[in-house]
Amino acid sequence: MARAAARSTGRLAWPITAIAVVALAVLVLPLVALVVRAPWADLPELLGSSAVLEALVLSFTTAITATAVCLVLGIPLAALIAHAESWPTLPRRLLRAAVTVPLVLPPVVGGIALLMLLGRRGLIGQWLDETFGLTIPFTTGAVVIAQIFVALPFLVFAVEGALRSSDRRTELAAATLGASRWQVFRHVTLPLVAPGVAAGAVLCFTRALGEFGATITFAGSLPGTTRTLPIASYLAMQTDPDEAVALALLLLAVSVIVLLTLRDRWLPGSTA
Repeated sequence: MARAAARSTGRLAWPITAIAVVALAVLVLPLVALVVRAPWADLPELLGSSAVLEALVLSFTTAITATAVCLVLGIPLAALIAHAESWPTLPRRLLRAAVTVPLVLPPVVGGIALLMLLGRRGLIGQWLDETFGLTIPFTTGAVVIAQIFVALPFLVFAVEGALRSSDRRTELAAATLGASRWQVFRHVTLPLVAPGVAAGAVLCFTRALGEFGATITFAGSLPGTTRTLPIASYLAMQTDPDEAVALALLLLAVSVIVLLTLRDRWLPGSTA
């Protein structure tokens, strides 16, 4: 009886399993269709054009830059959120909401918000233009800023989760031995949460690499300057569907390779 009960509790009811299979199909079948319908014979020619190579180099350069900036900005912000438990409820919720909003905000709205801040008539952009003659929109720097805006929360929440689950006893021991707060953070806390930082960096990079809405709104689509792979894929869909599919397949391949090169314990939801 006990074994039968154990087998029963270890299985899901068939309606739940059936719905789960449908949900998995919703996620997987579009990618299968992309792979099946890809113009494999013409792939080298399509991906070898100068326009595609320009977009590829620009995408990787800006995504890597954005990820590096997110690491510098996001780790301290994650530490602040993780240590805000003693704050009053309202400030703590406002802090978390400020980091969460870019996750739920439509990317195009994020691009408009960046224009209102850094555009030539924006709150800060107008001052930059008048004082330094610096124009940010429709430049490669604008691509990086748009990617940072949409990707930073992924890094912050990954690192925050790692900080919350880390063993604080090591930090307390280091502080007891006379280490300063900066020394504790640098030599104890960061090594403890390294897997979370790595996972957050990968999520940040892949999100930046695939960014479209905020980028095209804030940076435009200038070949060699702001036209990233997602934008090139969108534009190609209007003139050359085979090239669009090839670019989409390239982005899919990059995402899969990045995930497969990680150890399991670095991936979100891993128990390793």
